[in-house]
Amino acid sequence: MPSVSIITPCYNSSDYLQETIQSVLSQTFADWEWLITDDQSSDNSVEIIKKIQDPRIKLTIAEKNGGAGHARNISLKNASGRYITFLDADDFWEPNFLEEMVNFMQKENAEIAYSTYARCDENLQPSIEDFVADKEVTFNNLLKTCRLSLLSSMYDSKRVGKEFFPEGSKREDHVMWLNLLKKIPVGKPYPKTMAKYRMRATSVSRNKKNIIKDQYLVYKEFMNFSTAKSLYYTANWALNGFLKYSKLFN
Repeated sequence: MPSVSIITPCYNSSDYLQETIQSVLSQTFADWEWLITDDQSSDNSVEIIKKIQDPRIKLTIAEKNGGAGHARNISLKNASGRYITFLDADDFWEPNFLEEMVNFMQKENAEIAYSTYARCDENLQPSIEDFVADKEVTFNNLLKTCRLSLLSSMYDSKRVGKEFFPEGSKREDHVMWLNLLKKIPVGKPYPKTMAKYRMRATSVSRNKKNIIKDQYLVYKEFMNFSTAKSLYYTANWALNGFLKYSKLFN
């Protein structure tokens, strides 16, 4: 049984997939399994993955296109590692990401941990300032902004159990983290840049104006908050989202 399960949804990611694959294969920590679920790609993503000769990589092809949350859930059901972490098919880890995150979680006795990550353009060149892991994360402060990015976070499934993604929501990652933080008092920050997030112009998470309604539903439908309370947290999320991406390099 591997120590770490890496969960990756893949959909038409052939332009970036090779770099993502290399970042996993270059990890200094070798006790992992990588569960990739292809969400009915129409490009050659599946062919690229199938060419990799590594028994730790397990490819599943979804029966239908169900979105990233659906693809992640398929992989999660089959995951056997104690530590669960996520990497989208266009993102990138530094070679010591897994080693340092596992060591940090064990040293701090952490149930959830997250690291600083670089925010890059489509060529993985720095675009805006790094998102710094500088605060402990709780359920209450995660309501106002989602500090836990999938590519730089890890949780201990032995202690908190597996947490699946709500399907059909464009904010499925935020809901998943909130549900995990209901179970524990705090998630720990590791203030070292361990990953690179590729900020693609077409990314759903970048188009804040288009997903305000979806964010409102995080609180109203998934957290069962009142309308007033849901509007309050949506406004906080929108303001923090603007500040999160406002510090451009000169």
